[in-house]
Amino acid sequence: MHISRTSIDAHNETLYATHKRRFEYIASDIAHVEDIISRLIAFNVAIPSWALGTGGTRFGRFPGPGEPGSLEEKMEDVGLLHALNRSSGAISLHIPWDIPEDYTGIRAKAAELGLVFDAVNSNTFQDQKHQALSYKFGSLQHVDRAVRKQAIEHNIDVIRHGEALGSKALTVWLSDGSCFPGQLNFRRAFQHTLESLEEIYAALPGNWKMFVEYKAFEPNFYSMTVGDWGQSLLYTTKLGPKAYTLVDLGHHLPNANIEQIVALLLMERKLAGFHFNDSKYGDDDLTVGSIRPYQLFLIFNELVEGMDHWGMDHASSLGWMIDASHNVKDPLEDLLQSVEAIMIAYAQALLVDRKKLEEAQSANDVASAQEILQDAFRTDVRSIVAEARLRIGGALEPLHLFRKLEVRSALTNERGRFSVATGL
Repeated sequence: MHISRTSIDAHNETLYATHKRRFEYIASDIAHVEDIISRLIAFNVAIPSWALGTGGTRFGRFPGPGEPGSLEEKMEDVGLLHALNRSSGAISLHIPWDIPEDYTGIRAKAAELGLVFDAVNSNTFQDQKHQALSYKFGSLQHVDRAVRKQAIEHNIDVIRHGEALGSKALTVWLSDGSCFPGQLNFRRAFQHTLESLEEIYAALPGNWKMFVEYKAFEPNFYSMTVGDWGQSLLYTTKLGPKAYTLVDLGHHLPNANIEQIVALLLMERKLAGFHFNDSKYGDDDLTVGSIRPYQLFLIFNELVEGMDHWGMDHASSLGWMIDASHNVKDPLEDLLQSVEAIMIAYAQALLVDRKKLEEAQSANDVASAQEILQDAFRTDVRSIVAEARLRIGGALEPLHLFRKLEVRSALTNERGRFSVATGL
């Protein structure tokens, strides 16, 4: 399916008068609104190939109609999102779920859709068909050198796939750990993992980065070999300047101060970027901003402050990607909502008066500091985000147009009611 320029323009025309009134009202109070708009225009969030179909839990999966059954169809879905919001111009592939058969053709299709390839993601948390050795008791940490070697070779193979597509980063997430006390020697597990990562790191092209992701629990419930940001930072510091810590918002224990983690990783110049999602109790992979929008804003507040301090480019210095998987929502609708939430939080963080905040902090004026942050958070920036989208050809209300055009019905007609997304 293709969303025409005519459809988007017609949609925008019906909403423009209301949008113009709302935008002019808020813009009149913001001296640097044009700078905010230019930054929003430059900002893009990568869509993971595994988020385009219905996800599930360990108890069941309920596929929806018209899911993408191939890499090409997944790219087409990301193209639809990007046509609507103009902020989803990258796709992050999961290997081996999405190995291209024709690199030249895939790159040509990406160019046609206005997409680039973000970080490639390896998978040693599952046993694949025809795999010689099992990862049941770990991969890069495994007590058997042969299993570790198999996992190392897989990651290097993922790098080669990424090179062929123009990607510039490898994301390594490990399910390695233990479920019971005594099952694992923690020191040896760490050393095995570090040695394995060192071999993978040595295979990185000169202009590539390695993102080491962490997770507090699941699928192992006693220990995780990369269980928190400190352990990830320890690995990346030992590996070298091309290794960075990746923050997945759902991979924290309840009440973790993620914004402080972000600030410190930025301070150490070791923040890779983000897997955006949200959660209530644990790793729920819920829609970004659906549970803790204020925390999302506070995270972006630290990001803006830290990136500006180091002179980093907001759009390209870090990796920005969604990581979500749902049983109960249309995946494309969820992704539209998630990107919108990210753009809103970013815009709110750009509103913060840095000079006044620093003065309040220096004076220990706690109440003023709180007011400065909450004034920005409570500002309705939706029309500013929409204005940025409008200027680069997106829809004023992407989700509304998605439904009006009956995109899911059209995809179902093309692919069938029982098409199931590859991978998950």
